[in-house]
Amino acid sequence: MTFEEINAINKQNCPKFSSFAQDQIPMPGQKRHLSEILDKEILITDFKIKQSKRRAGTECLQLQFVLNGDIFVLFTGSSVLIDQIKIAHEKQSIPFYATVVKIDKYYSFL
Repeated sequence: MTFEEINAINKQNCPKFSSFAQDQIPMPGQKRHLSEILDKEILITDFKIKQSKRRAGTECLQLQFVLNGDIFVLFTGSSVLIDQIKIAHEKQSIPFYATVVKIDKYYSFL
């Protein structure tokens, strides 16, 4: 942009970064591992699905939940949990209560 173009910008009409960049704000909560919440009922409050940093070509679920009144987040590449949370989102069912269980080699919401 030229100096004239920059000076002509109406500052009243410029959006603030925070109004359109909500995905960049970290999800609040203490980090937990999936193994720490197995077989415990939790309240799922939010999630994000991004490309995994550890395994190229796979997705990673960031899950925010409440357990015993405290807020936590966990990260998992579990394709079953990712599919289940997508269904819950499509049905507009978040927040919801669930128990994470391990069935053979897979994790699942019950």
